[in-house]
Amino acid sequence: MTSDLRPGGCAMRTVSLRRRVTLTTAAVLAVVLILVSLVVHSLFAVAVNRSQNAVLADRVQLAQQLSKQDTSPTELLARIDARSVRARLVLADGRTFGSSSTQREDQSSVKTRHVVLTGQGELDHARLTLQLDTKLLAGAQSKLVEVLAGTTAAALLVIVVGLPFGIRRALAPLDTMTLLARQIARGRRGQRLSPDQTDTELGRTATAFDEMLDALEGAEARANASEEQIRAFVADAAHELRTPISGIRAIAQAVVQQPLDADPETRQQLQLLLVREAQRAGRLVDDLVELARIDAGLQLRPTPTDLYDLTCAQLDRMRLLRPDIEFELAGDHVIAAVDSDRINQVLLNLLENACQAIRGNGAVTVLIRSTDALVELIVRDTGPGVPPGERERIFDRLVRLDQAREHRADGSGLGLAVARGIAEAHGGGLICVDPPTGAQGAVFVLGLKIA
Repeated sequence: MTSDLRPGGCAMRTVSLRRRVTLTTAAVLAVVLILVSLVVHSLFAVAVNRSQNAVLADRVQLAQQLSKQDTSPTELLARIDARSVRARLVLADGRTFGSSSTQREDQSSVKTRHVVLTGQGELDHARLTLQLDTKLLAGAQSKLVEVLAGTTAAALLVIVVGLPFGIRRALAPLDTMTLLARQIARGRRGQRLSPDQTDTELGRTATAFDEMLDALEGAEARANASEEQIRAFVADAAHELRTPISGIRAIAQAVVQQPLDADPETRQQLQLLLVREAQRAGRLVDDLVELARIDAGLQLRPTPTDLYDLTCAQLDRMRLLRPDIEFELAGDHVIAAVDSDRINQVLLNLLENACQAIRGNGAVTVLIRSTDALVELIVRDTGPGVPPGERERIFDRLVRLDQAREHRADGSGLGLAVARGIAEAHGGGLICVDPPTGAQGAVFVLGLKIA
C-alpha cells in the first residue's frame, strides 16, 4: 500500500504492520531458537568430553593404585577393562596383556590414554594403554542434534502459523483508532476511544489520540467562532464607518451647494462639522489598524521607563484639557522595560474614558504599586462605574455601553480592546475590577512586568 504526503513532502511507502511484525517476530524467534540449539549442542559436547576424560582419569588412577599394591597383570586388566574401556598392558620384559590393539588408536571413535605404571613386582615400568569407545556417546549427541533440529522446525512452524492470529488480536485497538478517525473525518464529531487503562502503551496512545481530537475539535470550534467574530466585526466596522462617511458626504454636498453670498458663520460651522466627522472616521480607521497590528503581533521597542514620571506627564496634559476634573497621582517611582509610546497610548485611553464618564466636576486618581516582578497602574474615577456583568464585555471590539460611560458621540468602541492588546503584548493585562467598599466609579488595573 502506498501513501502520498501533502505537496512539498515525499512519498512514503508502507507495508502491512501485521506482516511486518509477524516477519520480524518470526525472524527473531528463529534466530533465538537456532542459537539456543547451538548452545545446547555445544554444552552437551563439552559435557561428553569431560565425562570421557573423567572415565579415563579414573581408570588411570585405579591402575596406579593397583600397581603399587603389587597386583598381577591379569587382575589389573580384569578390574580396569570394561565394556566401554579397553586396556592393553605391556610389561617391562615385553609381555603383552589385554584386548585393545594399536590399530584402534587411529580411529576417530576411540579416545586413547597412555600411562607408565610405577610400583612393585612385574608391573613396575609397565606401559598401560586405555582406549575409550565414544560411539555410544557420539550416537547420543547425533540423536540430540536431530531432536533439536526437529523441535526448532516445529516451533518455527507453530510460530509462523499462530503468530498472525495473536498479532491481529494485539493490533485490534489500532483498527479501532482507524475506524474512529475515519468516522470523525466524515463529520461524526465528539466520539472518543476512552481507554479503560491509561498506564499501558496502547492506553497512552489512545489517551494521546483523544487529547489530539479534543485539541483539533477545539481548534475547529475556535476557528468557527473566530470566523463568525470576524464577520461580525467587519460588519460592525463597516456600519461604524458608514455613519461618519455619510456625514462627510452630506456636509460636503451642503458646502458645495451653498451660494457664494452664504453666511460665513454658517459656512464655518459646516466646515467644522466636516473636520469633526473626518476626525471621527480617521480615529476609527486608526483603531482598526492598531487592532490589526496587535493580531499580527505588535512590535514593541521596550526601554527602561519610569512609570511614575510617564503617568505624571499624562496627568499634566489632562489637567490642561479638563480643568474641571481633579487629577491625583500616588505611589512610588518604578522602572520597567516597556514601550513608552504604547503605554502612553493605554494611559491616554483610560484617562479619556474616565473623563468622559464624569459629568461635571469629579476626580481621577492613579495609583502605582509594585511587587518584586509586577507593577500595577490603577486608574479610578468618580463616574457611574461599570456594571459587574459588563466589566469583561467592554474589552470586546466595537462594544459601547448604553450607560453614561459611553455617552460621547465619537467613541468607536475599540479603545479598550486596543489598550488590552497593548498590555498583553507587554506580557501584562488590563482588567476592570470592583471599586473600594462604599465608593462609586470604575477601577481599571493595568498590570505590567517590571523585568
